[in-house]
Amino acid sequence: MEANIKVFMLMAALTALVMVLGWMLGGGGGAVLALLIAGGMNFFAYWNSDKMVLRQQGAVELSPNQGAELYAMTADLARRAEMPMPKLYLLPTEQPNAFATGRNPENAAVAVTQGLLRALNRDEIAGVIAHELAHIKHRDTLTMTITATMAGAIAMMGNMMLFMGGRDGRGGGIGAVLAMVLAPLAAAMVQMAISRAREYEADATGAAICGQPRALASALQRISAAAGRSVNVPAEKNPAAAAMFIINPLHALKADRLFATHPPTEERIARLMALEGRAAAAPVRPTAASRIPRAGRNDPWSRG
Repeated sequence: MEANIKVFMLMAALTALVMVLGWMLGGGGGAVLALLIAGGMNFFAYWNSDKMVLRQQGAVELSPNQGAELYAMTADLARRAEMPMPKLYLLPTEQPNAFATGRNPENAAVAVTQGLLRALNRDEIAGVIAHELAHIKHRDTLTMTITATMAGAIAMMGNMMLFMGGRDGRGGGIGAVLAMVLAPLAAAMVQMAISRAREYEADATGAAICGQPRALASALQRISAAAGRSVNVPAEKNPAAAAMFIINPLHALKADRLFATHPPTEERIARLMALEGRAAAAPVRPTAASRIPRAGRNDPWSRG
C-alpha cells in the first residue's frame, strides 16, 4: 500500500510538471493543451506500446508446442496468481533476462531470453516468471508506459521552451533554459523512482506466487552478474526499454542511484531472503495442484 501511494504521488508530480511547462509555453490554455497532448500520447501508448517494444527487442512468439515446458510452468504460476495466461516470447540473446509488457492482465506478454533458459535452473526460472507475472498483476507495465510517455512529453516541451519560453514573460530567457534542462532531468528522476518502487513490489509478490523467495534471489544474483559482462544485447538499440527488464541489461553502465532503473540487487536479495526466513518460521504446505516441480537430474533447465 505504501509503495502504491508513493507511485501515485510521483505520477501526480509528473502531471503537474507537464501542466507547469504548458503554462510557461502558453498560459492557462497552454497548460490544458499540454495535458491533452500528454493524454493523447498515453492513449496511443496504451494500445501500441507492447507491440512496439516486442518488435524493437526482436522477440519471437512461442507456440505451446515450441515452449511446452515453459508454457506448463507459466500456466501453473498464472493459476496461482489468479490471472490469465500471458503470451510467451523468446529473445534471441545469450544474456539471461526477462520482461513483461501489455496494457492489462488480459492483454499481456512475458518475454525471456535464450540465455535465461540456459543459465538458470527450473526453480530460478519459475521465480523470474513469477516476478514478471507480478508486474502484470499490479499493472506495472501500464504504469511504466504512462510514466515513460509523460517523461518523453516533458522532454519535448523542455526543448520547446528554449525557443518559446521567453517570449511572453513567463519565466523569461533564463527560465526557459532552466526549464529545458531541469524539467527533463526531474522527469527522469521521477520515472526511475517509480520503476524502483515497482521492482520491490514485484519481487515480494513474485516470491509469494512461486513460493520460493530463495530461488528468485538466486536468479537475480545470476542475472545481475551476467548483465555486467554482456555486450550487444537488444536493449542497446533502445536504452529506454532497459527499465522493463528484471535486471537492467545495461547494468555494466553504472548510474547514480537517483537515475538507476532498478534498486540495488543486493537490497532486493536481502529482502527476499528475509521473506525466506519468515516462510521457514511458518511453513505453508502447498497443494499438489500449486506445487512447482523442482530441478532434478533430468531437468532440461538444470545446469547439472
